[in-house]
Amino acid sequence: MAKIPVQFRLNGTDRAAFVDAPETLLNTLRRSLGDFAPKYGCGQGACGVCTVLIDGEPHLSCLTLSIACEGRQVETASGMASGPELHPLQAQFMEHFAAQCGFCTPGMLTAARSLLDKNPNPTRDEVIEAISGNICRCTGYEPIVAAILAAAGSPGLRRA
Repeated sequence: MAKIPVQFRLNGTDRAAFVDAPETLLNTLRRSLGDFAPKYGCGQGACGVCTVLIDGEPHLSCLTLSIACEGRQVETASGMASGPELHPLQAQFMEHFAAQCGFCTPGMLTAARSLLDKNPNPTRDEVIEAISGNICRCTGYEPIVAAILAAAGSPGLRRA
């Protein structure tokens, strides 16, 4: 099977890869582009650990074909920090011990970022709704919700 070229902007940098037609974005990110922030969880779109932003909207990278990302903006949790400076969400996750074991954290961060980009001052219920597709096996949702609410309204939320 011939490989198909795909190009998109990953965390602000133009990237290209040759992929098989049915290859998922998760595989391309992890295997070809070396971005290990999105995790492989259930592989069926049920756990949210592979959540990335495509053109600012949360998508499950395990269910998204790489070729569907041609020419689009893809953001992962690894692109949130600006050099050594953490994104306000990352800083609040650290402050509130919301990372816990860390497996769900990249998906939680990208889902929360999508929410705060659209609504910088969400209610608790809006935060819970925004992360409802992300499963935390540590069952510690309270620190995650607290971290997102603490980051809400922070300067620096809308960095490019």
